[in-house]
Amino acid sequence: MGRTTGRRTVFAAVCAVAVASIYAAQPVLAEIGTDLGVPGAGLGWIVAAGQLGYLAGLAALVPLGDLVDRRKLIAVHLLLTAVGAALAAVATQTWLLLTGLVLAGLFAVVVQTTVAYAAALSTPEERGRTLGVVTSGVVIGILGARVAAGALAELRGWRSVYVALAVLLVTLAGLVLKTMPPDPRPEGTTYRQGLNSLGGLFRKPLFLSRGLIAFFLFASFGALWSGLSLPLAEEPWNLGTAQIGLFGLVGLAGALGAARAGHWADRGRASLVTGGALVLLAVSWLAIGQPSLWLLGLGVLVLDFAVQAVHVSNQHLLTAAHPDRTSSVIGGYMIFYSLGSALGAAATTAAFAGAGWAGSAVLGAAFAGCAFAVWATARRRTRTRAQ
Repeated sequence: MGRTTGRRTVFAAVCAVAVASIYAAQPVLAEIGTDLGVPGAGLGWIVAAGQLGYLAGLAALVPLGDLVDRRKLIAVHLLLTAVGAALAAVATQTWLLLTGLVLAGLFAVVVQTTVAYAAALSTPEERGRTLGVVTSGVVIGILGARVAAGALAELRGWRSVYVALAVLLVTLAGLVLKTMPPDPRPEGTTYRQGLNSLGGLFRKPLFLSRGLIAFFLFASFGALWSGLSLPLAEEPWNLGTAQIGLFGLVGLAGALGAARAGHWADRGRASLVTGGALVLLAVSWLAIGQPSLWLLGLGVLVLDFAVQAVHVSNQHLLTAAHPDRTSSVIGGYMIFYSLGSALGAAATTAAFAGAGWAGSAVLGAAFAGCAFAVWATARRRTRTRAQ
């Protein structure tokens, strides 16, 4: 394995395990509730705790990547994420579990620091390929966590999931320190200046347009993955949790296939990839909304391919435009991701309650249409300025 390939693999593993610490609770919520006596109405807070911590970390911690050595910062954040996972593993009361999950979510923003560091270590000709591989790790963590956590919990109980995460996080912290080069940062920049720099990005047309695309993109993504279990568990399918979890593998295959988007972005086709992938995203909902498991699986495959292709293209364009503050630009961009995911998750359950899975499909397609409208508007403005 070459040095570049080895680094990409380590970075992808860091992203996968760190983001899994946020999503690992989803398939084991029932077990956690039974063990700790959490009523059904309160189980949502177990998932929300990690998401809230993550959102806070995006604003407060990610700008540090432009101020301090990212190799050391990644290692420290991995260790602190491990502390959060360990607290969750030993929690005997709900408040301690929530504290651990908030802590894990807060420092799981190491994902964004890792993506920014990987982009900074890459040559301009290989940046897209690197981002494609590394962000595939994020998708593996999001979708793979559902499958792995469910299987591990069935064998050893839900606490074993967080024990395994803590061990993996500590191991990866040591691996990062051992294999990654030092990352000296310019002196004289303060944390306050870093936060101001992050705020200033929201006035940049490219950042704002790509952020809005991500907002609607991940609202569509959230509409699928936060609501998919609802129709599958009902008539006519009545699938069990293990069978429903297999759809995560389908989505994973689609997302990993989109790593090729990095190659296209390296060749200057990031904008075209975005437009084409957003069309695929909208079309995928036509299959997802049909009463057929085969069409549903095909739609999930296409949707995750499209989402990953746009996500890689967005990050490629933003890190190329702001090479001096890749951590801030990735962190700010992911704020749109978090808000969009939350909107999709909340809206799809309401749509399903009112109009069934067809309503959720219309909602997901509408989000895709909004993302395409933002892309088309931004592209038109860019062409107008160039004339």
